[in-house]
Amino acid sequence: MKVSVVTPNYNGERFLKAFFESLNDDSEFIGEVIIIDNGSDDNSRQYIKNNTFDFPVILIENNENLGFAPAVNQGISKAKYDYIFSLNNDTEIKKGSIAHMVSLISGGDDIFSVQAKMLQYKNKRLIDDVGDEYNLLGWTKKTGENHDSEEYSEVREIFSSCAGAALYRKSVLEELGGFDDNFFAYMEDVDLALRSKINGYRNLLCPQAIVYHIGSATSGSRYNEFKVKLAARNNVWVVYKNIPIPFKITNFIFLFFGFLFKYLFFLRKGFGSLYLEGIREGLSGRDKITKTKFKSENTVNYLKMEYRLIINTIKFLKR
Repeated sequence: MKVSVVTPNYNGERFLKAFFESLNDDSEFIGEVIIIDNGSDDNSRQYIKNNTFDFPVILIENNENLGFAPAVNQGISKAKYDYIFSLNNDTEIKKGSIAHMVSLISGGDDIFSVQAKMLQYKNKRLIDDVGDEYNLLGWTKKTGENHDSEEYSEVREIFSSCAGAALYRKSVLEELGGFDDNFFAYMEDVDLALRSKINGYRNLLCPQAIVYHIGSATSGSRYNEFKVKLAARNNVWVVYKNIPIPFKITNFIFLFFGFLFKYLFFLRKGFGSLYLEGIREGLSGRDKITKTKFKSENTVNYLKMEYRLIINTIKFLKR
């Protein structure tokens, strides 16, 4: 059973050689690799066109940087296979990982996505991300970050797969409407995970699948003007789009303090005004967002999701 690898690229030529070489090791499980180039002005496109690989490579050339979410959606629309492996360009995958992910995701129709164990490129014993958790404060947390890889050796349910190295069931992606193009980048995978949980699907960690991740290769750093503003805006949209009004009312005090503490955090780092700009843009731009339609048959799923948010909040506050 083969997968379609979907990878956005923006000025990532320096990563492509190692990226493709690692994929070559798993070529028997790869039906195609779809690279969506977002208007690169380096030699990324020439590198792809001038080299041969152990699998078909489809290059989609955009004239400008459309962002992560629109680019991945472009790739999904072209994909021929039942599973979509969303993979960042600044990664190297360990041989056999795709087979483990396919085996896990095919184990149940209610499994929407499978997250690879993402390890830090510079210290391959330490975790970069083994699944993202979301809580009542409106905060996303990378599970396991900086912990030893051996601490996460069992399959487990996670709130959200990180789209930097996640295998998705294509039919469910289409059912859910894919990633939201409006998000451009950041939080788009959490938004997708919320929609999947509302509809009763599960997301799992596959610890046998190993991906080494450089991190912040496109944005440049963990905190910067671009990322802070965009993530703040998108966080507003995640809440507006996916949380029903009764839960918005119930969770309001947590959300209020969550956004307040984030503002104070970024204020200390010199990004306070940009964070507020992102919040304002999120509030004023709500008309762009299509809200997730409430269906009474999903009531139990909403309650399960709210319970998970409560548990994640308690765990965070105990730290």
